Amino acid sequence: MITYTDSLEGLTADQLNGFFVGWPNPPTSETHLRMLRGSDHLWLAKEGERVVGFVTAISDGVLAAFIPAIEVLPDYQGRGIGSQLMERMLGSLVHLYSIDLICDESVQPFYKYVGMQHYSAMILRNYDNQLGYMGDGD
Repeated sequence: MITYTDSLEGLTADQLNGFFVGWPNPPTSETHLRMLRGSDHLWLAKEGERVVGFVTAISDGVLAAFIPAIEVLPDYQGRGIGSQLMERMLGSLVHLYSIDLICDESVQPFYKYVGMQHYSAMILRNYDNQLGYMGDGD
């Protein structure tokens, strides 16, 4: 049974294996956990203790939020988990004026399905940094 939570309580990097499929330089599970901890908002989909999906958002808390990541493990895709994660995240952000994300064309129908609309954007991607910024040792 899939459960959903917006809490990281008790979460360890060992519960975050198998994400970032197809990335040339995927973040480690430890970096993934740091990413989740650094997010202003998050939702996790879990089966038992295993995380099978997640969505994150960063926000100014006043007008805008950006959803940088949503992913469902390949074996769990097609079960409505991504839709549930997005529904919960959009509900968490409903008080804001602007909720943005950037995605590939191939997944735009999914985001339209969950209530978002097509728009245009500009991006810069530093693929050499896909492993995640390690900071200055803090």
